[in-house]
Amino acid sequence: MEEETIRLQKYLAEAGIASRRKSEELITQGKIKVNGKIITELGTKISPNEDVIEYDGKIVKIANDYVYILLNKPIGYVTTTNDQFSRDTVLDLVKTDKRLVPVGRLDMYTSGALILTNDGNFVYKVTHPKHEIEKTYTVTIKGIVTKEEVQKLCDGIDINGYITKPAKVKILKTDKEKNFSRLEIKIHEGKNRQVRKMCEAISHKVLALHRSEIAGIGVKNIPLGKWRYLKKVEVNKILGSQ
Repeated sequence: MEEETIRLQKYLAEAGIASRRKSEELITQGKIKVNGKIITELGTKISPNEDVIEYDGKIVKIANDYVYILLNKPIGYVTTTNDQFSRDTVLDLVKTDKRLVPVGRLDMYTSGALILTNDGNFVYKVTHPKHEIEKTYTVTIKGIVTKEEVQKLCDGIDINGYITKPAKVKILKTDKEKNFSRLEIKIHEGKNRQVRKMCEAISHKVLALHRSEIAGIGVKNIPLGKWRYLKKVEVNKILGSQ
């Protein structure tokens, strides 16, 4: 019986090399070899048990022992596996022999909850736009926010021509003397720098931004720069939030 074939980008994602979209970029950039030959076609299919796939000079195999790590990311680290500017990456904080990739992104100046894993299917399922994983942020903004402005965030607001989906927003603190407000914002989307852009849309500059939870799983008890393994029940909870 002939072995079932799968698309090359799906195999790379399942092996934890990168997300499926990023794996497609690696293929078109000529960075993947199959049986010693550089492949650039996205429609390429491979036989996992017969073909030899290489990336970065190393043979790529799908791991049987998946790990899921919850990191409390500090400010100053970029969310990528390799940085072209040689900046510190989140992988510098996680010492493991597994080839991990971040699940989604946090910008360099945002701290908080970030998951890393070698399970490409998990990355795909969690980051795909059709899934709505709730993420909770604590954001400190310049100025005193009004109830009307909070309502705009709750209803959905225009950020560069895109109307955000309804959010849950709560005022945690206002300080007239120091001229700042602190909000808790819960969203189901993952647009680039979305929370920052939402606050800018109501004319408030973000002073500090921290993601405290992903699908209700938080980093309150994890010091900045430290991490722990997710429990199986937590992985299932995240997947069950889709």
